[in-house]
Amino acid sequence: MDAEERQRFAALAKAVADNRDQQAFSILFDYFAPRLKAWLMRQKMTPGEAEELVQEIMIVLWHKADLYDATRSSLSTWLFRIARNRRIDMQRRANTRIFDETDPALQPPADIGAEEIIANDDRDARIRAAVGQLPEEQRDMLRAAFFLGQSHSEIAESTGLPLGTVKSRIRLAFGKLRKVLEREIA
Repeated sequence: MDAEERQRFAALAKAVADNRDQQAFSILFDYFAPRLKAWLMRQKMTPGEAEELVQEIMIVLWHKADLYDATRSSLSTWLFRIARNRRIDMQRRANTRIFDETDPALQPPADIGAEEIIANDDRDARIRAAVGQLPEEQRDMLRAAFFLGQSHSEIAESTGLPLGTVKSRIRLAFGKLRKVLEREIA
């Protein structure tokens, strides 16, 4: 691109910036769009992706032509820099969408066998029996914390008990449950 052509493109970009000159924009579009598309396709983009990105770049030219500074670079350099940056952004977005299909969190839960169901039922029955042996105030604290999902502070507020008392009762309940369950296993 020679100096005369650079000045011509700079003047056209200024006409777009100052007057929203559609004819100037059309000339710039006709010249740069095919070159940008070809360059983007050499960067391993599909024709559809390249066309979409060219449209974005030309929209930037239409709306932000006033940001172009002819003293700093040619219009060609400015547009290709925008194309490069948009291509990188597009690749980053595409990379964040990729997920590992083998990720265990994305797999359906394995079928539970009959033996495991029976073992779980037996364990649940032992735990319910052990909880039944706790003093009522400790049992109430465990229910509030684990079945109702209340925080220790919420339990203290709803019962009118000091927070330390709530924590102590829950800690004592766990200690008693551990002892009862350890005796049953041994």
